[in-house]
Amino acid sequence: MDSSNNASYNAGQIKGQTQEKASNLMDKASNAAQSAKESTQEAGQQMQAKAQGVVDSAKDATNRN
Repeated sequence: MDSSNNASYNAGQIKGQTQEKASNLMDKASNAAQSAKESTQEAGQQMQAKAQGVVDSAKDATNRN
């Protein structure tokens, strides 16, 4: 293999490795975004449940009087 072919081969190897690393980073970012979305949804559901509890408590308090 002459130096031109060797350089071309190495460039191809580096390009493939770079694409693989970029793909892995994109996967990690996607997983992080999905995790954040799920956490936000869970927090929203907890807040909604707490708010409903406050409303129910207020209704109970006003019905007792």
